[in-house]
Amino acid sequence: MTTLTTNQKEFAEALYNADLTGNPLVEAEWKGVVEDDDTAYAVQDEVMKLKGVPVGGYKVSLTSKQTQDMFAANSPLYGQQVNRKFLPAPSTVSLSDLMDPLVEVELAFRATEDLTSEDSLEDLLRKTTVAGALEVPDSRFKDWFPSLGKYNVMADCAVGGLVVYGKEVPSTNVFSDVADVATVNAKLFFNDDKLDEGNSKEVLGNPLKSLQWLVGKLEEQGKQFKQGQLVSSGTFVLPPYLKKGHWQVKFDHDLGNVDLTVN
Repeated sequence: MTTLTTNQKEFAEALYNADLTGNPLVEAEWKGVVEDDDTAYAVQDEVMKLKGVPVGGYKVSLTSKQTQDMFAANSPLYGQQVNRKFLPAPSTVSLSDLMDPLVEVELAFRATEDLTSEDSLEDLLRKTTVAGALEVPDSRFKDWFPSLGKYNVMADCAVGGLVVYGKEVPSTNVFSDVADVATVNAKLFFNDDKLDEGNSKEVLGNPLKSLQWLVGKLEEQGKQFKQGQLVSSGTFVLPPYLKKGHWQVKFDHDLGNVDLTVN
């Protein structure tokens, strides 16, 4: 277990306070405070402890080679989220309540029973519900995308913002088998104009592999993905910046639409 230095604890407090106040941190002022994965996750744990509420779920980031290259990483990373950051669609949010947000297209999975590292992809399909999702990554750092250092991304709860999720359906009702999870197509619209489209295979080849990675990583750290928790599993598209207006993602596989209005 990693023990934080005084400076690292101050970093966690600064991240927590930035989240409360909306006043972003300047990365240069925290240069070199965290320089390895274990410490970055320990700072994230300290931030969550300061929030004082249970972990409601997770987000997985850097699930494509393109995004890993952007942050000089060779594996995904995760962020812990509180329940109030998961919003059922349709939702309305105020841009002024966010700091420097982006938009991502994802699949969200909710565990219908506790998950373990021994679960196969078939087990994970059986033990989850699935929903289309529009994630809004956001950071406590100023001008963070795409230059924020990987360890600061990790410490900042994987730049967790909001996750807006659509109708939840048992995964086995949506997908005929594990391979089918890699065939979801989605189109992203802003004010009825199509901005982008993507496919779930962009997420580690199959979003269930993202969930499996997360479950294993949590166990390595003495944690567990528990029944009822939700994960936003990784983006289909390179994220644009969030702005005021109406956002919509249209999914196939009868997953429906996910709508977000930003005032």
